[in-house]
Amino acid sequence: MSRRRTERPTLADVAALCGMSTITVSRYFREPQRVAPDASERIRTAVERLNYVPNLAAGGLASARSRVVAMVVPNISGPIFAPMLQALSDGLAEHGLQLLLASSYFSMDAEERAVRAFLGWNPAALVLTSRFHTAATERLIAGASQPVIETWDLDPGRAPYQVGFSHRQVGRDAARYLLDRGHRRIGFVHNSAAGDLSAQERFAGHAEVMQAAGLPAWGYNPTAADPMQAGAQALEALLARKRQRPEALVFANDNLACGAILAAQRRSLSLPQDVAIFGFGDYAFADKLLPSLSTTRPPAREMGQAVVDIVVRLQAAEEGIARRVELACEVVGRESA
Repeated sequence: MSRRRTERPTLADVAALCGMSTITVSRYFREPQRVAPDASERIRTAVERLNYVPNLAAGGLASARSRVVAMVVPNISGPIFAPMLQALSDGLAEHGLQLLLASSYFSMDAEERAVRAFLGWNPAALVLTSRFHTAATERLIAGASQPVIETWDLDPGRAPYQVGFSHRQVGRDAARYLLDRGHRRIGFVHNSAAGDLSAQERFAGHAEVMQAAGLPAWGYNPTAADPMQAGAQALEALLARKRQRPEALVFANDNLACGAILAAQRRSLSLPQDVAIFGFGDYAFADKLLPSLSTTRPPAREMGQAVVDIVVRLQAAEEGIARRVELACEVVGRESA
């Protein structure tokens, strides 16, 4: 079999080389779990010899659906999203699907541009982070022929599939945890990245509990771009207050809280005696800090697995797929609060 260097090997070439039907080779890429191990090995060897790359765009047009699942996240490098992205990528790969990512960095306009571009590729599904979108994105979602799945949030009144949890409940739980430990002057430190509306939802839940206890609810907005620097900035500013110096601080994420812990160490403060510090995310470093960080652990990996389950069942045209998958967060008490 000879082909000009400029010609791309085809599915038929792979089938001819491994001595199998094009249907079986196609299934190897679309549904690898349905191909016998010995057949898979023969196909894999032929693919490697030919340097074959499947034309996913053509395959998507032929089957009216792509083998790509597109997702927009606020920050691809953010440690809070990593466990979900890994679980999602691993789970999709088991079913012959690939994950395609874009980052909005908490900008709804950037998310809108990514959604518009992704829908043009006809993905098997579009996965979004949170339920907060521009009006144009909402129209794109409403008119999309592809299934849309919102993650990291829940709102029963929305049309898309949803996999997530209540950020208000997270805020309530953190406030109750600190109140139960005797703290009364509790502040909330927002994300220095503008547009983190989920953190604002957590503050709203925090405020509910504080007000129900007859206590003031107040927040602080750091300005430093680097999250750890922003956390340090917040700690220094709030402890400098002559009135209403906080006994405890809830931070919008663990990066901010880590910055505050390091700043407290530089000031030779004792945690939680001088000030208690509480985060969100349970990042990999949270239990390794000194003192270890009290925080909320979101069900990140479970969300990824639940999204895979929805996508795979939609691909199989199954009925009775739940439109809302509610998962629970966990308060993790450690040394800092």
